[in-house]
Amino acid sequence: MSGGQKQRLSIARALVKNAPVNVFDDSFSALDFKTDAKLRAALKEETGNSTQFLVAQRISTIMNADQIIVLDHGKMVGRGTHRELMAECRVYREIALSQLSEEELK
Repeated sequence: MSGGQKQRLSIARALVKNAPVNVFDDSFSALDFKTDAKLRAALKEETGNSTQFLVAQRISTIMNADQIIVLDHGKMVGRGTHRELMAECRVYREIALSQLSEEELK
């Protein structure tokens, strides 16, 4: 199986299991931006009562999360919402601006 196929399988398992907590470790990285957004919206609808932990490098995947934890060399350097981190966390802001435009980040 390819990496993308493994990711899709792990997402499908989470939906079928209907667990109270799901951990997605970079499970959306092989998806294009549109599919990523559609899948996250569907997951939110289908797993509304579950707690979701997303490990991601793509800002667009996590920017609507309730809480984001920013790690730099294994140390926590920021915690908060996307808006809070854009204003207060240099590392997060640098990563975000390297991936998306100012307009897309609003």
